[in-house]
Amino acid sequence: MPLHAFLIIALLIATFSLLCSAFIVFSQDWHGKVSHDHNLDGVQKFHAAAVPRVGGIAIVAAMGLGLAVSALFLPGLLSHAAMADLGHVVLLLAASAPAFAAGIIEDFVKTVSIKMRLAATLLSPLLASLLLGATVKHLNLWGIDSLLTLAPVAVLITALAVAGGANAINMIDGFHGLSAGVILVMSVALGALGLQHQDSLVVLLAAMIISATAGFLIFNYPSGKLFLGDGGAYFLGFWVAEMAVLLLVRHADISAWQILAICAYPVIEVLFSIFRRKYLNGQAPGQADALHLHTLVYRRIVLKRLVSSASRQGRGNAFVSLLIVPPVALLATLAVSVGQSSPVSMALVAAATAAYIALYMALVRRPHLRAVATRQRPMRRRSDVAPAPVVEQDAVRQLLRG
Repeated sequence: MPLHAFLIIALLIATFSLLCSAFIVFSQDWHGKVSHDHNLDGVQKFHAAAVPRVGGIAIVAAMGLGLAVSALFLPGLLSHAAMADLGHVVLLLAASAPAFAAGIIEDFVKTVSIKMRLAATLLSPLLASLLLGATVKHLNLWGIDSLLTLAPVAVLITALAVAGGANAINMIDGFHGLSAGVILVMSVALGALGLQHQDSLVVLLAAMIISATAGFLIFNYPSGKLFLGDGGAYFLGFWVAEMAVLLLVRHADISAWQILAICAYPVIEVLFSIFRRKYLNGQAPGQADALHLHTLVYRRIVLKRLVSSASRQGRGNAFVSLLIVPPVALLATLAVSVGQSSPVSMALVAAATAAYIALYMALVRRPHLRAVATRQRPMRRRSDVAPAPVVEQDAVRQLLRG
């Protein structure tokens, strides 16, 4: 696809995303009763006012409109190969429908079960495998790659990996610009890999998601006037995960460890959270809590050191992204530039994991852990602190022992 065609499509999508986001924000008096995130006391809620949580609609609508306009008015600029790429994009949008629908319905009704949403995020990669042949055949893991020669196993593992990626983005979505910023970083890095391997489809997918996310970010960061919601998080996570799958499917020389290094932060977050909840806290892996790394960074670094007054805590919300996204970008840059070999990219993943755990333990070992978990203001005197539930006490002891 010619460069000017890429730029036109990207500009169209960015413009539509900005306009759709603006419409949602400025029309919220009409739809706020169903689109707002009214639960300000939730364990993972860190905003002070009700805000529309349907930013995913703006992103998906912008991509659909951008594709439609491109197909109608730019056929003279597009080669047959470029039109084929657009056809593949349409198929990927169709495959994303179950994950996006489950998330956006939850954003409106707030009653969709975790199991239903997980099933939907599993259905979308199954559709992508069927429609696009997006099924991983190698992961650079001894033994696992042999299993991937069996088509049903390969489809199942691919679906689990993509669904995990979609849910990982939803898990880190809690502060202004955090999930969208991470999506931008991963999309740029995967798009760079696409450029290195002259893969116009992956470059197009990256350009589309970067443009759509950039338009949304105008209203999401730093003011937080519009949230992604579950629909937006699932869609973006699915899209980026499918970009990673397509790179592995279409280029056997790309190491799966290089892809993992690019996407390391949300993957580490979701795996560590499952381990922490199930084996340390004795909770269901899907149970929400306020002990993610980004929430600890907010309470232990931002509120303690960067925001001196409780009345200015809303401003502190945006600081979290400034502290987390740059290291994620550094890791992705290293993965693209020096991570072509599996040993190097494995070392990058190991370093990222060690850094994550070290920072997490440094933050969680600080006093007032119970206040972090429950979003209460830390109490100053030991006599003022009510006893924590037995399960929570056990979890605290285990975490403190490290």
